[in-house]
Amino acid sequence: MPDQVDKPSTAPETTDTTETREKQKTVASCNFRTSGRLSNETARALNTMHESFARRTAIALDSWLGTGVEVKPKGLEQHPVNEHIAGLAPLTYVVPLTLSTVQSTMIVECDISLIFAMIEVLLGGTGALGGENRELSEIEEEIMQDVMALIARQIEGVWRFPNLSLTPCRRIKPSLVQQYCPANERLAVAKFEIELGPAKGALQLVLPGSFLGLLVQQIKQDQPQKKGSVRYFPRPGIRERILDCDVELAAELPGLRVAVRDLMALQPGSVLKLRAPVRTPGMLTAAGHGIFEAVPVRNGSQKAAQLGRRATSTNWEGMENAR
Repeated sequence: MPDQVDKPSTAPETTDTTETREKQKTVASCNFRTSGRLSNETARALNTMHESFARRTAIALDSWLGTGVEVKPKGLEQHPVNEHIAGLAPLTYVVPLTLSTVQSTMIVECDISLIFAMIEVLLGGTGALGGENRELSEIEEEIMQDVMALIARQIEGVWRFPNLSLTPCRRIKPSLVQQYCPANERLAVAKFEIELGPAKGALQLVLPGSFLGLLVQQIKQDQPQKKGSVRYFPRPGIRERILDCDVELAAELPGLRVAVRDLMALQPGSVLKLRAPVRTPGMLTAAGHGIFEAVPVRNGSQKAAQLGRRATSTNWEGMENAR
């Protein structure tokens, strides 16, 4: 009978399917502000790289300006483009630098007060300025182009990109930074503090995300590949260990005799006559053993010894036994 035919039950299958779907669903919160954030290892590598930039820039500016310059790294930060532009002062000195081998642009930002201090030192002043900040004149803009080119050379030296060349462009307004950076990306900002005499100001290197990725790849290529967590360092041989030993070295006049009464008469400021001809060379000794004839000389502000003939009676075996 048709009425007696049992219809297949689908309830268990529907329950199993529902449970499977529920197990496959995974919901997790997402914070888009953390997108593109640098890892701790990459951040440390970038900080180390820009510490080298700070040292190189201090030396270069010191030579260029002819006065003491100190450049201190202040860390690496990441900001969205809009937040970074909002934090810039209206008169901030902003210069884009185009890269020869990469279709990207980095930006150098500097406090306007520090810019005027550099110009004032280059024109023969001390760097102490007063009064309100203003826009740069055409002559001052030309002067700063040379300074930006100097900074660009230091950046090239620490980034070590193959055939990389940075070319400073004309200065732009802070609001135009967004033309060089997509609005949806994060900027990496390397911050420095420059002290120039009584003047002090901030210098920033702004790295767009398009270029930052290439820089991170370059850092990873320069780092040695780790084959394992345990490394084997072969123990140096005995010869290498002996060559690294310290030995007492002296330049002296061997066999010189001085009367006891002359020694007892010595006082601060006294001159002791050694009664030895000036042309008679002394001896460079190591652990009391003569090696070379030596004449006292001066090397700049330091005392030195100019070596002459090798001592014929050098006893290296005796030195080894003495040690």
